[in-house]
Amino acid sequence: MTLVRWVCSAVLVSLLAVPAAAQDANPLTASTKGTYESVKTYIVKSAEKMPEEQYGFQPTPEVRTFGQLLGHIANANYMICARAADEKSPSTENIEKTKTTKADLIAALNAAFAYCDGVWAKTTDASGMEVVDFFNRKQPRIAVLSFNTAHDYEHYGNLVTYLRIKGIVPPSSEGRGM
Repeated sequence: MTLVRWVCSAVLVSLLAVPAAAQDANPLTASTKGTYESVKTYIVKSAEKMPEEQYGFQPTPEVRTFGQLLGHIANANYMICARAADEKSPSTENIEKTKTTKADLIAALNAAFAYCDGVWAKTTDASGMEVVDFFNRKQPRIAVLSFNTAHDYEHYGNLVTYLRIKGIVPPSSEGRGM
């Protein structure tokens, strides 16, 4: 998915969340977090749906295996959410390189998402506008968290392809007959 498509999708999802978010004291953060919650659910469900014997599957030798992709997502969540929190990542492990089993990778994903959840829980509309260092640039905290969501969606797109190749309906298409 191109960045333009992702931004358009994120705006649409955010607009759909506005009625609920409008009642929230932090409508920007609430609607932006809703998009993150969706992709988090899709990624974890994808990890659960793929049979363990397919975690080593890679469509071509040039790309990550399904399991490595999950590890990469976990690593990135720690790194990006730590930058949004303006703190050091609590994870020093390279999950992509060290975890291989379905159970270990799902546990690592859940732990990484739990860390990001904690960062989101401390973020308000006001603190979301505070500037943090991200890739040698000053960025509002909410922009860094939104980048994390975009990165997660980028790789959810990869997971969808892997699942489809294996004849598995991705979580975002369940119930739609797709």
